[in-house]
Amino acid sequence: MRRFVRASRLSMLVLAASAAAIVAGCAGSSAVQQSNLARAQQQQNVLANQTTHLQGRLDKSDLANKRLEASLAQFQQRNRMLEERLSVVQEQSRTITDQLNEAKEAQQSSDNKVQALTASMRRRGGVLITPNNSLLKTVPAFNIQDVHVRRDGDVIRVELPGTQLFESGSARLRPGAGSLIRTVVGELASIYPKQIIGIEGHTDSDPITGRQWRNNHELSVGRALIVYDALVAGRHFRSSQLFIVGHGANHPVVSNATTDGKRRNRRIELVVYPETSG
Repeated sequence: MRRFVRASRLSMLVLAASAAAIVAGCAGSSAVQQSNLARAQQQQNVLANQTTHLQGRLDKSDLANKRLEASLAQFQQRNRMLEERLSVVQEQSRTITDQLNEAKEAQQSSDNKVQALTASMRRRGGVLITPNNSLLKTVPAFNIQDVHVRRDGDVIRVELPGTQLFESGSARLRPGAGSLIRTVVGELASIYPKQIIGIEGHTDSDPITGRQWRNNHELSVGRALIVYDALVAGRHFRSSQLFIVGHGANHPVVSNATTDGKRRNRRIELVVYPETSG
């Protein structure tokens, strides 16, 4: 009986210890779970902050990409514009080169024709050319605005301003141009009645924009021809004393870099030669 009681007490003690161990184990497991949960929440917060930071960097990167794309589009557009301008400049350069070559050929042809005509007339006895350099020591003076007189080697050049003679871009005489021509030519005829007179047309360097003239050389020849007709009609000089030349923009007296320079270069020059026509 005593043994049974002892065994029962021992069993109860074992059960009590087991129960205490179970209770202690449950309490320890709950603490661990709470610690793990707190650690997981902390990691989640860190990941959320990192995600927000990375999203901000991604947004900034997208904005920078958009700006780069816009800059690239502007650069490509400017590049196309520059290429178009370069093409236009190259075409203008080719045109100017062609015009210059044509002008040189025309000038050479004109010189050849003048030389051949002079030689032919000399052979036929139609014109007797005699030099008279002493006569050209007398330089006429004109009190007329923009009319310039200068000695050029053994010739005298009288500049008539194109702005007073012709309408812009044409060979039509302006009102009052006839009076200017008669005044200047009358004075020249009184001093040099038998001299050879060259009528030279000059323009500025601006290209021709209208359709009436192909280039500045044609315009300069057309203007010189109009003045030639005026001189012949005025009967101050015989037609055998006169000849015309169109230089275009090849012989400026001043730079064409300014508006005043271009205005000065648009002119008709009456060139008095030492030779006389007999």
